[in-house]
Amino acid sequence: MRSSQVKPISYLKANAAEILDRLAEEREPLLITQNGEARAVMQDVASYEATQETLALLKILALGNREVEEGKVKPVADVVRRLRANKSGG
Repeated sequence: MRSSQVKPISYLKANAAEILDRLAEEREPLLITQNGEARAVMQDVASYEATQETLALLKILALGNREVEEGKVKPVADVVRRLRANKSGG
């Protein structure tokens, strides 16, 4: 993280509107410090939502990989055959 992306909490308090504009424009997170220690990370809503979507997809992939490792998978041909049988009522 660049030093320009690290600000003390006093800067946040004095420049909140400017910070929000910068976050939306630059889409770079901002590290907020208190007494010289990292305390929080701020980011724009669009970036946050994109991160959440990415995490959800990674969780789905991890679950799928676990099912493969545990042998909880079926050949595609079997699944198609079963779907066709259900569709035709049999």
